[in-house]
Amino acid sequence: MEEVKKKVNAGRGKNVISDETMEYVGILAKLDLSSEEKEAAKKDMETMLDYIDTLNELDTSGIEPMSHVFSVHNVFREDVAEDRDGGEDTLANAPMQRDRAFVVPKTVEQ
Repeated sequence: MEEVKKKVNAGRGKNVISDETMEYVGILAKLDLSSEEKEAAKKDMETMLDYIDTLNELDTSGIEPMSHVFSVHNVFREDVAEDRDGGEDTLANAPMQRDRAFVVPKTVEQ
């Protein structure tokens, strides 16, 4: 990682973003940036692009592509049909109930 950081710092200024591009990005993102904010964002974007260029130089042959940093496994439970709806368990938590339903205060006047 240190080697990558050194390469990024050494290659600073490789990617240059124009004022027109920053203006266009601001329009697309619906941002109203001051001139100082535009300059800061421009520098940040240039640094990100330089970092991406450095990462593209790394030899990744023999490294398996992945979609997640951690291995992801299917965690679904077995779908087993049961002969109950769980209504009693759900209603047990209700502060007020009537006829197997929740009782809630009115929110709309008639």
